[in-house]
Amino acid sequence: MYSDNRGSGNKIWLYAGMVLAVAAVIGAVCIAVRYKSRIDAENTYRELSENANAVSEGQQQETVEAVLPETETEETPQGLSPEGLLQASGEGDVSGNDEEDIPEAVSEAPGKSLDWDELHQTNPDIYAWIYVPGTSIDYPVLQHPSSNEYYLNHNLDGSYGFPGVIYTENYNSKDFTDPNTVLYGHNMDNTTMFSTLHNFRNPDMVSEPHYIYIYTEDGRTLVYEIYAAYIYPSIHLLLNFDIDNDYIFEQYLRNISNMDITSTDLANIRHDIDVTVDDRIITLSTCTTDHDASKRFLVTGVLLNP
Repeated sequence: MYSDNRGSGNKIWLYAGMVLAVAAVIGAVCIAVRYKSRIDAENTYRELSENANAVSEGQQQETVEAVLPETETEETPQGLSPEGLLQASGEGDVSGNDEEDIPEAVSEAPGKSLDWDELHQTNPDIYAWIYVPGTSIDYPVLQHPSSNEYYLNHNLDGSYGFPGVIYTENYNSKDFTDPNTVLYGHNMDNTTMFSTLHNFRNPDMVSEPHYIYIYTEDGRTLVYEIYAAYIYPSIHLLLNFDIDNDYIFEQYLRNISNMDITSTDLANIRHDIDVTVDDRIITLSTCTTDHDASKRFLVTGVLLNP
């Protein structure tokens, strides 16, 4: 007896089409949600940056003075400052001027109008701000209290996806006193996050003075002079190098200084800047231009005002 299975076959195709349609809708919704999260995050960053850069002349002066040591003291009843009394008595030589020893990049550090209460309302994990002239980098810096991987895939508002945030891991303290503080950021395709860090692939950008400015909650403006931009193996720097050990840290610094000799990859190094184990450095880490998972592009600076 002949049986016609065309009806059941049509139903199977109908069900398959419905499943595909639902999957397509779900996929489109996911893409739309992630796109919206990305746009929202970029708008939030833009607003925060605009607020941070709304610096009046008076605020600029306050910021500059914050990084300078106090050189004026209240006069004593005798009409002389303590330094003057020392000089008059012959007990001290105060002919030097401390301000002359302050690098111009420090004394002329650009000011930021940072409302830390507002930043904490945006995200309580914000603890610093980074600004790198010559790039689009002008962002808050975050550190998650428990997960070092969280901000690899999460935005400022906690949503999943890109562009992410500029962040450190808890292997680093938040006061930038470690020998090497490592900051991470994605290499986005629209000049956000750490994408314009690749401007330092140009050797002229490294050979000429360029700086990294870090602004902290306690009012400090830390100034790092960039002395190296190079491609490095994709290893965890803070876990692979015990830089609290002076010998290892010295070898690590020597390794950086010799990158343009020992590496076949890109390495722009300033040899006129001497960095020792007594210095503190900062390393900005992002993906390479070809997104090779085995490598990272790093930019390193040395602190001028410890």
